[in-house]
Amino acid sequence: MVFVNLPVKDVGRSRAFFEALGFTFDERFSDGKALCVVLDEGRSYAMLLDEPFFQGFTKKEIPDTGRTSEVITALGACDRAEVDRLVDAALAAGGSPTGDPMEETGMYARSFHDLDGHIWEIVHMDMSAAG
Repeated sequence: MVFVNLPVKDVGRSRAFFEALGFTFDERFSDGKALCVVLDEGRSYAMLLDEPFFQGFTKKEIPDTGRTSEVITALGACDRAEVDRLVDAALAAGGSPTGDPMEETGMYARSFHDLDGHIWEIVHMDMSAAG
């Protein structure tokens, strides 16, 4: 299992954002200071932790996502339409674009910043077209 832990300013606001994208949550690991977003049931999750709670896990400063990038979280999509649906939903829910779509042989990707400036990339890979 994979857990990506990210600091957020407002857990409730993050819940509304990711709910608008169609994600579900594991309530066993969610409360006022943490939100467990199910990325792939039983395999991968994003733990969105309010900044004071996140700070309890590291002595390092929380990066200013307006100036720096700490990670790009890439999620696979079953087709191009799902890439567009997720990114368009993110933008409609208050996210911001990170740039132009990326198209390579067999790959289509778009990305967005969430409400806290974290970068999420949604990727469709057509393995039959890949060399």
